Amino acid sequence: MNEYKSILVAVDGSNEAKWALYKSIEVAKQEVDARLHIVNIIDVFSIDEEDASFLEREKQHIVDLLNSYETIAKEEGLEHVETHIKHGDPKINISKDLALVVEADLIVCGAQGLKNVEHYFLGSVSEAIVLTAKCDVLVVRQSDM
Repeated sequence: MNEYKSILVAVDGSNEAKWALYKSIEVAKQEVDARLHIVNIIDVFSIDEEDASFLEREKQHIVDLLNSYETIAKEEGLEHVETHIKHGDPKINISKDLALVVEADLIVCGAQGLKNVEHYFLGSVSEAIVLTAKCDVLVVRQSDM
């Protein structure tokens, strides 16, 4: 069995992303000194650059979301939890950039995110992660929470 020392979980505020958070916590608790990296990529390509106030509100919403997820992870007993907010294309930034920076050996993501109309069975971000990641990927589906 693999030892996962650096686990990256991609979250976007969707129910499946929250389920992915809980799964990543479950995996991290089985490892010794595992680091959990909770990440959100603000897709700047889908936001009108003219609307700076919207971008600020969105960023504050994400900060609040990540802080609440960090609290959940720590309440579950994890000591090494970090949050990351990046701007760009989540299809690229998660597996090709941030996963390398944090030396992730596991990426956890939900099967569908907030933009679940893009693909029926697997969201486009999840699909991109599976296809481009250099480490293991765990794609989780929402369960009754």
